[in-house]
Amino acid sequence: MSTTTLEPSTTPALANHPVVSREQWLAARKKLLEQEKEHTRARDRLSAERRKLPWVKIDKNYVFEGPDGPLPLADLFDGRSQLIVYHFMFGPGWKDGCTGCSFISDHVDAARQHFEQRDVSFAAVSRAPLAEFAPYKKRMGWQFPWVSSAKNDFNFVFHVSFTAEQVASGKVNYNFTTIEPWGEEAHGVSVFYKNEAGEIFHTYSTYARGAETALGTFMFMDLTPLGRNEESTMNWLRRHDEYETAPASCCGCGKDGDA
Repeated sequence: MSTTTLEPSTTPALANHPVVSREQWLAARKKLLEQEKEHTRARDRLSAERRKLPWVKIDKNYVFEGPDGPLPLADLFDGRSQLIVYHFMFGPGWKDGCTGCSFISDHVDAARQHFEQRDVSFAAVSRAPLAEFAPYKKRMGWQFPWVSSAKNDFNFVFHVSFTAEQVASGKVNYNFTTIEPWGEEAHGVSVFYKNEAGEIFHTYSTYARGAETALGTFMFMDLTPLGRNEESTMNWLRRHDEYETAPASCCGCGKDGDA
């Protein structure tokens, strides 16, 4: 597998970059370190506020289509009390999943082996029938649970799928505001908690660039001189088996999105 890289000498962002002594670099690095520490502390504060959000009880019995038959939402917890649902953009009739959703999904299985030990389960949910995305899951080599919401309104309730009429109207509710839709599918993350009595609560959702926190690849790239090195949000991105084929956008929407 190969990727396209840019030579530093031909990259305008690096052509006239300052070069200093080790002592000068150390002084600049220590100054930046203070900002990094504040960023870490701010992230901790934000995470604490996220945990304080009130919850909404789930009264509807959502039943999904899984590989072994119907699966109620409670079963997606797989014996744990916390569940992360990734709203994967794979609409009815699609042959391939969203490239950006696939990028996020490439990170999941490695993380699962750790967070599942901390009482957290994961499942992807898409509106297409299971038979339509099962071959794509096999192609990508993913092991995480992926179920279909084709027979319920889960995707519509959580504002990641839209009817043809809604799209035609030019306005849909996404990321807690009204936007002009790029299609009938969007992505996001929703989190749920199940107590000992079996009651399920919706605790959190995030959309657009809010899901970026799951992308360890970006965290590595952000450490480098060129950073993410993109002309628009993830314009360089391909499915992991397509890096020698035709370019693809993050999800076909052509929009950068916002946090």
